Amino acid sequence: MLNITLLCVGKLKEPFYTQAAAEYAKRLSAYCKLSLVELPEERLPKDPSQAQIDAALAREADAIRAKLPPRCGLVALCVEGRPRSSEELAGLFTDWMNRGESHLVFLIGGSFGLHPSIKAEAGLRLSMSPMTFPHHLARVMLLEQVYRAFKINEGSNYHK
Repeated sequence: MLNITLLCVGKLKEPFYTQAAAEYAKRLSAYCKLSLVELPEERLPKDPSQAQIDAALAREADAIRAKLPPRCGLVALCVEGRPRSSEELAGLFTDWMNRGESHLVFLIGGSFGLHPSIKAEAGLRLSMSPMTFPHHLARVMLLEQVYRAFKINEGSNYHK
């Protein structure tokens, strides 16, 4: 069974996000072993300088690296990533499994995104949309799309 880790900078606080994420995690249990790792977002002043933001992102990147399992496939969600359709994502899952990937890590940054160095280490950069979404909502959206990918690959009518 494929191991999937959702590594997120920041914690879910709103109950509606928590409930939605829990629902998709429950649904995914039939298809993969899902782990959720939350890292604290670096504290910044109210109006941080770019240097302060860069330093915080570098510290977050170090914390992310410390949590990455060995030989994992790393997927970074970022604005520079390539948008994929649900069918394309399902195809990527098929490719990963055919190549023998045993552990995928999907990385969601905090409110200032991800440090360029960690994005460069990712085997795939993925964009959810050209629109901007809160990183908490991105977590729910990603879980739904991973679930949808498994349903597409099994030929289910979930994906219409």
